[in-house]
Amino acid sequence: MAVSVAIESPLQDEVKGLVEALDAHLLPLAPAQFHFGLNIEEMTGSDTTVFVARNDASQAIGLGALKDVGPDAGLRTGEVKRMFTAPAVRGQRVGSALLAAICDCARALGIERLVLETGVGEGLAAAIRLYQNHGFTECGAVLDYPDSGYSRFFEKKLSA
Repeated sequence: MAVSVAIESPLQDEVKGLVEALDAHLLPLAPAQFHFGLNIEEMTGSDTTVFVARNDASQAIGLGALKDVGPDAGLRTGEVKRMFTAPAVRGQRVGSALLAAICDCARALGIERLVLETGVGEGLAAAIRLYQNHGFTECGAVLDYPDSGYSRFFEKKLSA
């Protein structure tokens, strides 16, 4: 399956559907106060770039976002948000294509460090492997997230 990844608006029904599916997947994994995903309106902000993966039939099959959070820990920092791959195409490297596009865009914007927050548990094991396979390493709490036991944090330093 060929996959294309492009920057797109989150205001499309297909993208909204992916966000809803992601939220449904995450809902049982942690109490509501420990869900930190951006909503559709927040995804339209000027500090956020949304990436959509599409298959040969132009169907939206994956989603990811890059939020430019500015300086943090002495480096210009970006946050990886809303990573999701439709269950029917998991294992076909859609998440990898999305994450590579996010990293490339971050470099082009001059972002020096990427961070992310994700949940814990078996329901997110594949996501954690994806981040580790792309050079992210586990770290302490990032940005203003609480260190609650419901989150794991990762970072990756980017080269120019």
